[in-house]
Amino acid sequence: MPKQEVPLNHLENYLPDNCLEDVLDYLYQFKVQLTITKQRQSILGDYRNAHQGKAHRISVNGNLNKYSFLITLLHELAHLLTFEKHKHHVAPHGKEWKQLFSSILAKFLSKKIFPSDIETALMNTLKNPAASSCGDLPLLRILKKYDRANSNLVLVEEVPTGKKFSIKGDRIFLKGEKIRTRHKCKEVDTGKFYLFNGLYEVKLVDDFPRNEKVL
Repeated sequence: MPKQEVPLNHLENYLPDNCLEDVLDYLYQFKVQLTITKQRQSILGDYRNAHQGKAHRISVNGNLNKYSFLITLLHELAHLLTFEKHKHHVAPHGKEWKQLFSSILAKFLSKKIFPSDIETALMNTLKNPAASSCGDLPLLRILKKYDRANSNLVLVEEVPTGKKFSIKGDRIFLKGEKIRTRHKCKEVDTGKFYLFNGLYEVKLVDDFPRNEKVL
């Protein structure tokens, strides 16, 4: 199954230190059904409001690092608080949601849970929260560093121009010039060109053995 409900006493495995009690306060107060999902490409988390006897439901991708997990969970809790206060009478990511997300985020920032680089990025986020962490590029760039702390992945924007990298499925690309916000890269086997987001995670070809001859 893509989702699984997580016993709340195991939730600490997904969170940074010193924030479990505050998170549980929200979950218990609003009777939230929290589920952990497998990786979803398009979203990091999701909220469904309580209705027809069903509890408030929040899902968060289980592959996120602990800081991304907490930020995503707070994002979804802000949707819950917005619904509790305004029902469906306001925009999903309107000023009401932004105010509530900023308020709940500030509470957790005051507890010094986050590393200094994430904390600095979140202080900027407080001024005008994006509709998703994926839309806040400075924050996403820093959070991805913690995703890659124990891996050999790099970001496309970190690959030197003219160097080769691999994506899932061992497809090899040669990095070319940057065109506006994306990087033009040539697939070695087909000669076709693709545009890559600079924050896409890849593996340098030299980081692993490969039998085929790269032309």
